Amino acid sequence: MKILVVGPGGREHAIVRALLRDESVAAVEAAPGNAGIAADVVCHALDASDGDAVAGLAVDGGFDLVVVGPEAPLAAGVADVVRAAGVPVFGPSGAAAQLEASKAFAKDVMHAAGVPTAGSVHAADVGTAAAALDRFGAPHVVKDDGLASGKGVVVTEDRAVALAHAETCFAAGGSVVIEEFLDGPEVSLFVLCDGEDLVPLSPAQDFKRIRDGGEGPNTGGMGAYTPLDWLADHTEDGPDGVSRDVTETVVERVAKPTLAEMASRGTPFVGVLYCGLAITSRGVRVVEFNARFGDPETQAVLERLQTPLGQLLLDCATGSLGADRELSWREGYAVDVVLAAENYPDSPRKGDVITGLDAAAAREGTAVLHAGTATDDDGAVVTAGGRVLAVVGTGDTLQQAVERAYAGVGEISWTGAQHRGDIAAEALAGRVQVPGVAGDGDDAGDAATFGRADDGAPSSIPGWVHVSSGKVRELHRPAPGSAWDGEDVLLVVASDRISAYDHVLSTPIPDKGRVLTQLSLWWFAQLEAAGVPSHVVSTEVPAEVAGRAMICRALDMVEAECIVRGHLAGSGLAEYRQSGTVTGIALPDGLVDGSRLPEPIFTPSSKAEQGGHDENISFATLAEQVGAEQAEQLREATLRVHALAEERCRAAGIVLADTKLEFGHDPRTGELVLGDEVLTPDSSRFWPAEEWEPGRAQPSFDKQYVRDWLTSPASGWDRGSDVAPPPLPADVVAATRERYLDAYRRLTGGELED
Repeated sequence: MKILVVGPGGREHAIVRALLRDESVAAVEAAPGNAGIAADVVCHALDASDGDAVAGLAVDGGFDLVVVGPEAPLAAGVADVVRAAGVPVFGPSGAAAQLEASKAFAKDVMHAAGVPTAGSVHAADVGTAAAALDRFGAPHVVKDDGLASGKGVVVTEDRAVALAHAETCFAAGGSVVIEEFLDGPEVSLFVLCDGEDLVPLSPAQDFKRIRDGGEGPNTGGMGAYTPLDWLADHTEDGPDGVSRDVTETVVERVAKPTLAEMASRGTPFVGVLYCGLAITSRGVRVVEFNARFGDPETQAVLERLQTPLGQLLLDCATGSLGADRELSWREGYAVDVVLAAENYPDSPRKGDVITGLDAAAAREGTAVLHAGTATDDDGAVVTAGGRVLAVVGTGDTLQQAVERAYAGVGEISWTGAQHRGDIAAEALAGRVQVPGVAGDGDDAGDAATFGRADDGAPSSIPGWVHVSSGKVRELHRPAPGSAWDGEDVLLVVASDRISAYDHVLSTPIPDKGRVLTQLSLWWFAQLEAAGVPSHVVSTEVPAEVAGRAMICRALDMVEAECIVRGHLAGSGLAEYRQSGTVTGIALPDGLVDGSRLPEPIFTPSSKAEQGGHDENISFATLAEQVGAEQAEQLREATLRVHALAEERCRAAGIVLADTKLEFGHDPRTGELVLGDEVLTPDSSRFWPAEEWEPGRAQPSFDKQYVRDWLTSPASGWDRGSDVAPPPLPADVVAATRERYLDAYRRLTGGELED
């Protein structure tokens, strides 16, 4: 067969080389190509995004297949024009390519298909963006909704930087998608699709930042390697209870549902579904979709592919892939290192003569693939783009492949050339680790899916689609066709995870999620009887999360936390010691840690600009943020809930020192409704009344016991370091669990339900 490859980059050079290895391919040509591609095959000078030009060349040249490489021509509909001319195309239609061209469209498809992904907000103005940044907290993730060649994403701890990126996108007439940050290493998996069937390639990992250690701005990618030994043993239980490895999980939970959803919309997907994934402490989550082979992962992945590529792509283009296609792979590893031009990724310098190309290519197990190259008037190869070359090393071991790649890099030079020196270094050192993996000591506990200890909150629940994850809770919405489909509700599942000092600890507290849920439900019932409406709709939840979940009305949440303090503690005590006030409210002199206040005070908070910590604000500031009338409603409702709860706590022998409430508006009626959890050891300071003694830190029913252990010499943990806290010892886990259960028993007068 005769194949035309459309595109000018390193991805296209890798495709050309792989096609030339296929004995069924009689000829390969490219348009427009680059200097390296032109040394291998005939190139045609045309605009890759000009559909008419590409279609004309395909027809006139008698090509049997056109492979469209880059995202811009796909989004421009080049594949549509070529198909209309009667030539098979490997690449999605312009409508299907919106999976990459619009992050908001991709999120909509993921949600409709039940694909696990990060919670997100599509923002087209500064106000919406600012609220979303505060909602998700740091690290902040802001993505340009449109195509940005891999450089439209900002991940930062600095809220101002994140908001500035959003504002730049708005100024250009675009919008952004703001997401919750996903912990865990990222993985790229290419899935070849024919519109109905699919087959996955080998997972790879790429390196986005320009400098070693993941420092500096994002790029299109500075190197990649495959396969991923550290990923091989990780499994995840699916909705059917079957345990699958990562590739199988992505096929079943991501690729197949997405392919079906695209077909149902009348836009079947033909080509490469590039699944950018995070392997998190709660399982696989999709970071993004792309609609083409990824660069630089393709250079490494195709170097190992043994299955003839030409026939494989033609079968995709003609709907002939089949349901049970299997691929074969060469043994060993492949690593590629990208060499970039001076000043990349900003305004890369061009026109520098490149030396050492032949010497690098002559080395054993080494290939040089061109991206941003051209030839000058003298026939010399010169730089012509940001990412200029990728040097691929292959070997029996990952170490050998890395050494061969860098040996090839060492042969090549030009003025201002730059590259990363740590491609695959973390994998070689055994330091690639999924968050939540416990240490090797006796306190590590049992590992569950993806190395995390079992936190009681499954990522897959029949009839529900995962929406987002918090430090403690998982949110799910009704799946299409389920009993709750069409209802504006959420399944709120409380895990056994526990957080402290901005870390989710690797060791869960057994029954914690059940305590939080059942105690909240008990309080909601008490308060509703007193006329305080809540968001709870039903407690008839799936058996997988029985006792730790509730079905709740989706509310338009108020962007403020409503705190009422009856005693002096925590941040209120710290402020009082400095100024004699709490959120600007003057208090009497002489109060000490644990003192009862003359009367309860309403002290709201909002998220700090850096995220992660709540920031106390004055009532006047709250009124500025939400409006004077709503601020007064919040204060009145919060104080009322506190008065009802304080009376019950006192009767149960508990001091309610303070509590945090969250409210939202019912979108149907506009009514102010109590939401989230309520009056649990996670949202309240509960002290045993018999041990209350002002002037010292009070014994508590909350996670203060965990905080105290973490900051004690026994833990060996430095709170000021970047190191995650160690696993909790069994005695700390048991004592913490008993405190949660004791609070439940005292308040409700009963035992926790199974």
